[in-house]
Amino acid sequence: MFGYVTIQKPELKIKDFTRYQGYYCGLCRSLRTRHGVTGSLTLNYDMVFLAALLTGLYEGKETAALRRCLLHPTGKHLSISNPYIDYAADLSVLLAYHNFMDDWQDDRNPAALAAASAVKRDCRELARQYPRQCRAMASYLKKLHAYERKNGKNLDTAARFTGEMLGELLVYKEDEWSSALRRLGFFMGKFIYLMDAYEDMETDAKKGRYNPLLAVKDRPGFEEWFCQVLTMMMAECAGEFERLPILKDVAILRNILYAGVWTKYDLIKEKRKGTGEQHGSL
Repeated sequence: MFGYVTIQKPELKIKDFTRYQGYYCGLCRSLRTRHGVTGSLTLNYDMVFLAALLTGLYEGKETAALRRCLLHPTGKHLSISNPYIDYAADLSVLLAYHNFMDDWQDDRNPAALAAASAVKRDCRELARQYPRQCRAMASYLKKLHAYERKNGKNLDTAARFTGEMLGELLVYKEDEWSSALRRLGFFMGKFIYLMDAYEDMETDAKKGRYNPLLAVKDRPGFEEWFCQVLTMMMAECAGEFERLPILKDVAILRNILYAGVWTKYDLIKEKRKGTGEQHGSL
């Protein structure tokens, strides 16, 4: 994924931040246990959110323990384990494989091909275990590449593919909550796609890559309009979340949905503003 779905740390209570770290450490540990050292390199904040979301929704049995790790050898940290964290770990590897192959096809990057090869064996088994999710990933890349090849201009259509894919990944099982989870994932996926396009505008313009925002970035009021679009996406996402009967770790999840997702946007916007001011002073 892209790492946009994270917390706003200053707004979290210490106990909630400790719990969030427990999800992060638990996901890292699950990746290493299930998929080796290479698997642990696919760790990302988006899947930490997924683990916390499903844990809060289903409230299954979990194990929490204080552990040391190679990255933090000086002290013990909370580490949580449960089936939903394992599910997030498996999806992390599958997503990483598809992203590596996408990078290879786009840029013929040998490092991406090597990384894909390192997790390919695990992905074969995961494809049998999660056929619906794997079909969603494959369909997402196929549709997105086709739209990029024809240089599609419709921003909503371009973002929809990521939304459809993430909607399927958030559905752990087909039950009474699957519809709300799909819609939550759909709008979050569109938000993530748009954020990624926003962050990469300058790089994509220089390298001649497809980016649907390049056609509109110079229009008057672009920044205000784009912020409104992102706000609408997250309003829909949060609305679906509030329909779910989640009490466990709800403070963490609300922190992410109402504040954390904007952390990187603010950083990107400030960086772009600073760059613009520097260019204007030359």
